[in-house]
Amino acid sequence: MNNSGDYIIIKAIEDGVNVIGLTRGSDTKFHHNEKLDKGEVMIAQFTEHTSAIKVRGEAKIYTSVAELNSETHK
Repeated sequence: MNNSGDYIIIKAIEDGVNVIGLTRGSDTKFHHNEKLDKGEVMIAQFTEHTSAIKVRGEAKIYTSVAELNSETHK
């Protein structure tokens, strides 16, 4: 098992930001869900099981290649 995948940092700008981990493989599935409140920070890692991370809500996202903001979809 290789656990040396890239990390990302997600900081919630509003209450109720959802961070959703998605699996690898022929069928992409949700495998983890966290809800962050304003000011909370989550550090997540891509692993052999996590191929994508979805952020829903207003948050700052920091990666090794970029800093970006997600937006609230209304």
